[in-house]
Amino acid sequence: MFKGKVAIVTGSGTGIGEATAIEIAKLGGKVTVNYSKSKDEAEATGRAVEEAGGEAIVIQANVSDDDDCKKLAKATLDKWGRIDILINNAGINHFGLLAEQSEDELRQMLEANTIAPILLTKTLLPQLNQTESAILNVGSGFGSIGYAGYCGYSASKFALRGFSEALRRELSDTSTKVLYLAPRATLTDMNSDEVIAMNKELGNTMDPPARVAAELIAQLKKTQHT
Repeated sequence: MFKGKVAIVTGSGTGIGEATAIEIAKLGGKVTVNYSKSKDEAEATGRAVEEAGGEAIVIQANVSDDDDCKKLAKATLDKWGRIDILINNAGINHFGLLAEQSEDELRQMLEANTIAPILLTKTLLPQLNQTESAILNVGSGFGSIGYAGYCGYSASKFALRGFSEALRRELSDTSTKVLYLAPRATLTDMNSDEVIAMNKELGNTMDPPARVAAELIAQLKKTQHT
């Protein structure tokens, strides 16, 4: 079903992105592994993709920068000549009360969680619209319910959910499907020790990245016909 399909997965050096890239590879897909900081982690994901039977390229790009978005698109097209799936997974969270957070922390969350997926999607739309394609934006439960300590994060994920809904309507007469997945708490490096302790105290289940990746793949399968 994914055999020969080309996917760009942002933030795929660790966590949900890494698990998703590997699952796509198991189904015969090709993956552009994107990272912004940790080259070693991204290269490890690339090797895991190939060990799982897929093909991979590893590209450094800050997808909140327009030039880097174009670089990511060009590298993928130069390698495989097509882009079928975009998974906007990269994101960050700075947990803390609004009054105690810096302007830089707030801007970082909005840029990484909202501006970056919008810019990258806009860059890739012409290519995606040439194929039976899918865009999947990875949101959060905090994109539907605001919670103390998550003002900036919730704002960014509420915005991503709104973007996804609006884009789905804009592209309703095309072959490009727009999906939005809102995982609950997940055991990733994005969560600080304080967040993990809070979830434990509240009795909240924290899913492993592989479980979220499985649900993401299940959604994508519904859009793939070949």
